[in-house]
Amino acid sequence: MNLSQVISALKKHYGQPDRPLKSDPFSLIIWENIGYLVDDDRRELAFEELERTTGLEPTAILAAPLAELTRIAKIGGIHEGLRAQRLKEIAHIALNEFDGDLSSILKLPRLKAFKALKQFPSIGDPGAEKILLFAGAHSILALESNGMRVLLRLGFGEEKKSYKASYKSVQASLENQIGDDHEFLIAAHQLLRQHGQELCKRNNPRCVECPVRRTCEYFLRTFKSTSNDV
Repeated sequence: MNLSQVISALKKHYGQPDRPLKSDPFSLIIWENIGYLVDDDRRELAFEELERTTGLEPTAILAAPLAELTRIAKIGGIHEGLRAQRLKEIAHIALNEFDGDLSSILKLPRLKAFKALKQFPSIGDPGAEKILLFAGAHSILALESNGMRVLLRLGFGEEKKSYKASYKSVQASLENQIGDDHEFLIAAHQLLRQHGQELCKRNNPRCVECPVRRTCEYFLRTFKSTSNDV
């Protein structure tokens, strides 16, 4: 089963995935920082409260009282004081390095765009890839931990000693299947993430309900003696 077939099977099982809430780089950076160890609903509540009361412009966030940003950040989980400070830092970088407009990053070559985005708090390579994909700047198979786990179990790439090495292994194994269809790659990110959250969980995965179990290396290895019957 190739990547396209996997995504097709997941779409048939889960339906059309949700579009990202925002596609501009600044909002996506805020999204990554507005919540911590919370589900998407809590993160969205915090994000929408910030948008409603403060606004999503760097100047507005920088001018907002820290106490107000802390109140909003608390909606998105623990360490609200630290995350409120990060919102200020994000706004400061956006204004000082990019004149408040991050759209210029989207025109950069991929490696330079990565470097620019990684100036911001909590943005590593996976986060930078997701921003560039969601913003339509580069065709990247952007993954987070759930999606990467799904692909590793299916047999794409190898699990290495470090998360970064495993991530690169998965991407390398699919390099010739990526293409340049942003909509497909966004759907792939969303569906792989959803599958990892709902069925292909880290612990106690619900393999017998999985729509791609027949070609999943993890399933065939784990249920070898009964795989013809489930």
